[in-house]
Order: sequence, then C-alpha cells, then structure tokens
Amino acid sequence: MARDARPDFIEALARGLDVLRCFQPGRPVMTLSEIAGATGLARPTVRRILLTLDDLGYVRSAERGFTLTPRVLELGMTYINALGVWEVARPHMQQLVAQTNESTSMAQLDGSDIVYVTRVAVPKIITLAVTIGTRFPAPATSMGKVLLAALPDDDLDRVLALPGRSGITPRRQPDRASLDASLREVRARGWALADEDLAPGIRSVATGVRDGQGRVVAAINVTVHAAETSVRTLTEEHLPRLLRTASDISQDWALLGSVPSVFQDARAAPVEPVKAGR
Repeated sequence: MARDARPDFIEALARGLDVLRCFQPGRPVMTLSEIAGATGLARPTVRRILLTLDDLGYVRSAERGFTLTPRVLELGMTYINALGVWEVARPHMQQLVAQTNESTSMAQLDGSDIVYVTRVAVPKIITLAVTIGTRFPAPATSMGKVLLAALPDDDLDRVLALPGRSGITPRRQPDRASLDASLREVRARGWALADEDLAPGIRSVATGVRDGQGRVVAAINVTVHAAETSVRTLTEEHLPRLLRTASDISQDWALLGSVPSVFQDARAAPVEPVKAGR
C-alpha cells in the first residue's frame, strides 16, 4: 500500500499497526493468510510482525491462527488517561461553534447552581460575563433545567432546597409548580430552552451529555443574543447541531467509561475558577 515517502517515515512500524488494525469485530481470530490478505503484506513479513507482537504481548497464537490480547487496550488507555473528560469534549464544541458562530458551554450541578466547566466562546457582548467556574441559578438556565430534569424526585427536592451561591438574582424565578411543569417538558423532548430567564438578552438551548451508563453527567448549550437570534432560529437551526454534538461527546465519554476514576473525578466538586482566555 502507498506510504509517506518522507525519510523519517518508519515503514516497519506502520506495517505493525496495519496488522493490529486488521482484527475487526466478528473476526477475533485470523490466520496468517487472512492477515496477509487484509493488509496487503507478504506472508513472511506478516509472520515476522506477528512473532514480534507475540513477544511484546499484543497478540497470541490461537487454535486457528492469531488473536489480540487485552494488552492492546494499553495503547488506547494511554491516550484516554492523558485527557480529562472536558478535553475530550472540547474539539466537538469547537466544531459546533464553527457551525453556529455562537458560544457553547458545558456545566454541571453544584447544589442549586450550575457551574461552568468548559466553554468555547465567540466575541459577542452579552449581559453577564461567563468564565470557567461561573455560577448561575439552575432553574433560570437551559443547562440547569436539563440537569435538574435528570434528577430523581427526592434528589430534586433536596437540590432545590439548597441555597444558591451565585450571587445572581434571575430575571424570572419560576414557582415550584411552573418549574415542575417545565422539567416534565424537558424530560419528554430531551432539551431545554431559556428565553431571557436569567438576564435580558440571553437566550439559550441545552441538552444533556451522558456517560457510558446513559446517565446525564453534564449539560451543553448554545447561547445567543436575543436581539440577534430568534427562538425559531435557535431551535430549528442550532438545536439539531447541538443534539448531534452532545451525541458525539456522549459516545466518546462512553469509551472513557472503561476508566472508572475519570467519571468519578468528573462528578466530584467543580473545578476552581480560572481565567478562560478563550
């Protein structure tokens, strides 16, 4: 197969990776001939690669050929352990911003507040400044509604009874009956809208991001200026992109589920505020 012609390119390493990648779902055991056919490599070359990978512990001989060993997981885990959940989400958020030309953020619940944990912003003036660590009252925000809607009833009662620490008085403060009705709607459709509930000019839509067990562990939004972007544009144009982004992040986070400590850390106390600079 065609390869990079640069002098620094290591063909032998590339061939070894070709052999590892040829093991696909439904083909856990492959013969030497099958591997040679799948990679386009000569049988003697494949044999030397397999013997080397066997010595290193990445493949082993099976009854009818060769199979991968669990040690190949180390290759992926090295990458995963080098990243936090928010770094995994960030490239997806950057793509969403490129598509919408609007800011996007992720938040988690801390008591009755949401706390911003990561953000990709565009240079637009809004009523309230937002950085990593910013707190807002959850019921007045689209991300807060998503996160509250994901709670069991007992937890919801407990969370709403806690005093907020944001120091922000929302423009609109729904009573409990109105909030419960709003949360039922969020559960039914899978997303939440906040239309200048927190402050004048701030309009946003949000949905949940899930871990490998299907639990909502964070919320992600698109925020717009109400004078520039209508509710219709927000829900008909930006929302579908937001839902796809949340799904993509959830799929990546499901892969992280094989490292239990990662999500334990993510559900712990929110990060300390830092200068966003983004």
